[in-house]
Amino acid sequence: MERERLIINGRIVTGDGHTVHDVGYVRVHGNQIVEVAAGVVDATSDAVVVNAEGQTVIPGIINSHAHGCIYGPSMPSGSRPVPNSDVVYFRNRHLLSGTSTLLNVCGLALSDEIQKDGGSPHPLDIHLTTAHTPSNLHAAMAIDGSGLSDRHRSTTLEDMIDAGAKALGEAGGGQTLGGGAQDYLFIPEAIYDATGVRLSPKSARRLKEAILGRALDGEGAAWPYEIKELIAECGLASMIEPLGLVELIHKTVMPPVALSLEGLSEIAASCERHDLPGIFHNAVPTARTLIRLKDQYPAARMVAAHSNHPSFQADECVSHARELRERGVVIDVSTLDCIVTRWRNEPTNIDLLVSEGLVDTLSTDFAGGDFDSILTAVHRMVQRGQLTLPRAVALATGNVARVFRELASDRGILARGKRADIAIVESHNIGRVRHLIVNGRLAICNGARMDALSSESGPRERLP
Repeated sequence: MERERLIINGRIVTGDGHTVHDVGYVRVHGNQIVEVAAGVVDATSDAVVVNAEGQTVIPGIINSHAHGCIYGPSMPSGSRPVPNSDVVYFRNRHLLSGTSTLLNVCGLALSDEIQKDGGSPHPLDIHLTTAHTPSNLHAAMAIDGSGLSDRHRSTTLEDMIDAGAKALGEAGGGQTLGGGAQDYLFIPEAIYDATGVRLSPKSARRLKEAILGRALDGEGAAWPYEIKELIAECGLASMIEPLGLVELIHKTVMPPVALSLEGLSEIAASCERHDLPGIFHNAVPTARTLIRLKDQYPAARMVAAHSNHPSFQADECVSHARELRERGVVIDVSTLDCIVTRWRNEPTNIDLLVSEGLVDTLSTDFAGGDFDSILTAVHRMVQRGQLTLPRAVALATGNVARVFRELASDRGILARGKRADIAIVESHNIGRVRHLIVNGRLAICNGARMDALSSESGPRERLP
């Protein structure tokens, strides 16, 4: 008979956006929550007890937009898989940050690439999306496609839905639409090959926007003398002629753009047809397209990913999110590296959207592997007085479960009958995760990974 698990004496934040018990308990049988209540309770003699005194108990985090956590083609560019060691590293980072469920949105991997052949299952519950439409596949091939086999290219979106894909997208990822990966990967690599100089992502972004315009349509592009000055500032003046750099940036960024924009339309139509959520790259090059697509496909369950994208200026970030929200589009923001790391990105846009009440869900995205944790962002929102604790927690738990019901309708809320995904964090710093229970099993104990609650000794165990 499976032993009862009981979390006592903690502050309980249920994930519904408003309920907090200053002192309460959560009772678990098997992989289900059977009771959540305020107050104290006596445990049965054979219960496994977690004493959460001085700590806060929340649902396990549901990250609905991440990359690098599967063994198949990476990113919407269909690039080669990230190294196996990096997959394990990224998975562990998410797990140790309180994430119990993760949606890998690269979009072109296959369901059997979640798990490595012969490898042990990871405690993190990982799922895939699909963007296997003709234009998205062609866009990937136009920019890279080095990770795509005949099997990937011949798989259809319907095949992936039948195999269990939980959402569609990411449609129009940054590699194919001039986004962040162009800044930290494709442009720096192309310039390094041509000059031997390695540019920072911020310098690559400045060159890209100066030459192509922020929307990649030439509007607002810099004058030739301004481009020449920028080349000098980047230390490239003696390495490449301005015309040569302009041609290089065009050749690197533009080949997949038209295909990728058409891929947005294919995913929007499929969202409406299959009644599945679709994740759409939301940045200046796609901003007006997303509004048009929602008008064209009003029943499509559209999620505007990383709506705090750095390509947006502050005023247009807010106004665009408001237009999308008015049409029923879900506004997602991503931590990127803008909460703590701040190597490529700053928190200005995420702060504005949160303060304006325009955020529905919170994810990490990837930021070249430099993503900050979701709970670090939650802690910052609460500390700055932007949101109450229950509202901030709901952005990554209950809200996500409602939007991505195929992925997480059975979790994301601490309530009777829900799956037992439970994080126990430090009350004075929500970003510090002490324990994590995934599907009723202890995955993290005192900040260290445990693949199963197999070390229980004796009839009663207390985790301090």
